[in-house]
Amino acid sequence: MDLYVHCCLPFFSFSLALLVCITNNIKATIAFNLTTLRFDESYSPLFSEFNIKRSSDDRTVSLLLNRQSGSGIITTDYYNYGFFSASIKLPAYHTAGIVVAFYTSNADLFERNHDELDIEFLGSVNDEPWRFQTNMYGNGSVSRGREERYKMWFDPTKETHRFSILWTPKNVIFYVDDVPIREIVRNEAMRGDFPSKPMSVYATIWDASTWATSGGRVKVDYKYQPFATDLSDLVLEGCLVDPIEQIPSTNCTDRIIRLLQQPYSTLTPDGRRAMKNFRENYMYYSYCYDNGRYPVTPPECVIEPSQKELFKENGRLRGKMASQRKRRRDQRGKPRRRKPVSRKAAIE
Repeated sequence: MDLYVHCCLPFFSFSLALLVCITNNIKATIAFNLTTLRFDESYSPLFSEFNIKRSSDDRTVSLLLNRQSGSGIITTDYYNYGFFSASIKLPAYHTAGIVVAFYTSNADLFERNHDELDIEFLGSVNDEPWRFQTNMYGNGSVSRGREERYKMWFDPTKETHRFSILWTPKNVIFYVDDVPIREIVRNEAMRGDFPSKPMSVYATIWDASTWATSGGRVKVDYKYQPFATDLSDLVLEGCLVDPIEQIPSTNCTDRIIRLLQQPYSTLTPDGRRAMKNFRENYMYYSYCYDNGRYPVTPPECVIEPSQKELFKENGRLRGKMASQRKRRRDQRGKPRRRKPVSRKAAIE
């Protein structure tokens, strides 16, 4: 029997039924079959190598931030479309002002017209939960940022969770574990705003005290250094290219066809339902609903009536809706305190 039916059965307590309903609604039914790489097969230091620690088997890398510097890594190759993924664990305490980023970019080569796809984790004050945002730039369109901000349904400091970026000629999908949280479908009206040039993949931790927490009012407190983020299960699926000549190392047409045939490249009805429920329960800002910033809705935005009613004209969550979400999260937390729910059970 489907869990959507179970949610209506009387033998469930209200709070437990609510937990099952919400977590079931953000599940994705397909577990991706991914090939992971060692660090030396995929990445190299980007900056502050002294703050990069590699495990003995070279499959986990820790990026450190201290008073001296942050740190970062970059792929040894450029990719023309692909699926890029890492399991990430974030610093646990006193994270105000810290940003951890997993992203693709070619700003090093195309300074004025670069492309970029971002997942950025934003530290918090008073040990509140981490939040994160996604963004996309195409052809230097930094004045037309497409950011969205979210909360998470788990604690990313307790264990690793997989964060992924799919980039194809027709769409971009951001994933958390196997749950799709955002899709951008390319269309003609976007013109050059859709990323199209070869990009590298990056991971960094850095001091963003000027803006990351409470608008820059709360800074990194180095009394608690070092701050470490761990990355493992490194995945790079795509066509390697020369970024200047844009000459592929293999037949990119075949690689892109295989990429488009993968289960993560197309959203199933279950995947769309999971994405819709994630966005209605955990997204708290979207540029698509920011009418002050964009009086004309950007062409790639798909306006969902059930989502639109949650947001104010500035794209931020309505106060009443935020309170209702908090109550739901509190109710979902009650049975967890009595009987812990595993990570797998929470998603499935």
